[in-house]
Amino acid sequence: MSDSGDDMTNETETGAAEGLRDWTDADGPMPALYLGHGAPPLLDDELWRSQLSAWAGDLPRPRSVLMVSAHWESAPLTLGATETGVPLTYDFYGFPERYYRMTYRSPGAPDLAARVKALMPDTESVAEEPSYGLDHGAYVPLMVMYPKADVPVLQMSMPSLDPQRLFDLGRRLRPLRDEGVLVVGSGFLTHGLPFLTDWRTDAEPPGWSRDFDLWAKETLGRGDVDELMDFRRRAPGMPYAHPTIEHFAPLFVTLGAASDPEATPGTAVEGFFLGLAKRSIQVA
Repeated sequence: MSDSGDDMTNETETGAAEGLRDWTDADGPMPALYLGHGAPPLLDDELWRSQLSAWAGDLPRPRSVLMVSAHWESAPLTLGATETGVPLTYDFYGFPERYYRMTYRSPGAPDLAARVKALMPDTESVAEEPSYGLDHGAYVPLMVMYPKADVPVLQMSMPSLDPQRLFDLGRRLRPLRDEGVLVVGSGFLTHGLPFLTDWRTDAEPPGWSRDFDLWAKETLGRGDVDELMDFRRRAPGMPYAHPTIEHFAPLFVTLGAASDPEATPGTAVEGFFLGLAKRSIQVA
């Protein structure tokens, strides 16, 4: 990826995940994912791109993607743009101009929006924000996973950061997986940006980041959803790993969407970027 002034579009990005086979009923449910998305400069990291591309390449191409990003908390539950071509939401500051010229013209997913509404109980109001284009928690990973922007995408807000409520929301979304929908929670496993002192991409992880990552790995491995939900009290490295919790919260939508939330998930990406844990998982 060049530092030139050329526009950065999905047409000219990594070329990852080429030649995917389309999902069919015979594949069974699509998995649900929790992934680390990073700021747009993560697109310059060849290792992360290769990891995410390989992950997408191992999956059938979904019929659509339902994206829950750390960067959109809005109550009531809100669905973003369903029309193709709504501009991206550039919800970041202080980066080179080229990152504000990125485009990702994925098809809208109005049918998926209707299904999400139908799956919600009367007690869960659903609003619409047709002008809300994909934010960077959504389009940054999608530019690598589906660089041709040929998979319909719907972004959905987190109506709360309460782990139990998000888990219950994921549970209601579980039937979508049987219809070929890829449910994605997009955050970052540690996100203590105010406490970083070394801003090299290959910086040694701070103790709080490494400790939280190991705890999450072991707790996910045990399938201990209750301990995960109580992370603010029980996880080492807090509150430094998550001085605010929006980047961990999407994990609970993913776990709720799992067929068996207590089963050990697969780990698709691990390691650190800027010293922050980018561990990403897949649940069946």
